[in-house]
Amino acid sequence: MRIILLALITQAAVCSAFAQETQNNTNNLNNPNNSMTQNNMKAESSDNKGTPMCKINDPKSGCALPSNVSLEGKHNISYTDAEWKKILTPEQYRVMRKQGTEPAFHNEYWNNHEEGVYVNPATGTPLFSSKDKFDSGTGWPSFTKPISQDVVGETVDKSYGMTRTEVHSAEDGSHLGHVFEDGPAPTGLRYCINSASLKFIPQKEWEKMQAEKNK
Repeated sequence: MRIILLALITQAAVCSAFAQETQNNTNNLNNPNNSMTQNNMKAESSDNKGTPMCKINDPKSGCALPSNVSLEGKHNISYTDAEWKKILTPEQYRVMRKQGTEPAFHNEYWNNHEEGVYVNPATGTPLFSSKDKFDSGTGWPSFTKPISQDVVGETVDKSYGMTRTEVHSAEDGSHLGHVFEDGPAPTGLRYCINSASLKFIPQKEWEKMQAEKNK
């Protein structure tokens, strides 16, 4: 009986956190200063039948919950909180430094099919390639792997009664998203990444940048 009660309490806590994050995202979307359009918005909190999708250990819901791990550590790049606020937009700061998350199907790159490279918005370091991007059906940009394993770091995230693997920039510790073991071949991984943690550079522009850099 105690185990069942504990599970119900934990379930309620997870869904409460999920609902709060959804409300925060809704407030952001209703902000007139938000440049994102209102088209194609879908609620991650329920399916087409109105059935709640907030379930313990459900990676589809787990991706929607914010992270709660320490961003402190030895990184090659380090800024004060005030400096981060100057470097990043308010939304980037909320996601990358405060470990927030974006609403499913309503973020900049979830449906981007253009060829190119996704870099760290703060440093320009390449993180993911369009070659490894796939449609996971979750409403967030999803990749089978990073461009290089040494550009991302991982931390066990046990918040909200779940055990997830948080993913962050290895060079500055900024939160990117989570990685789950339900992706397609060849890696079997799904890097569920926030658009706010990325900056997309089209392939031709990227190649031009690299050519200039190598002169």
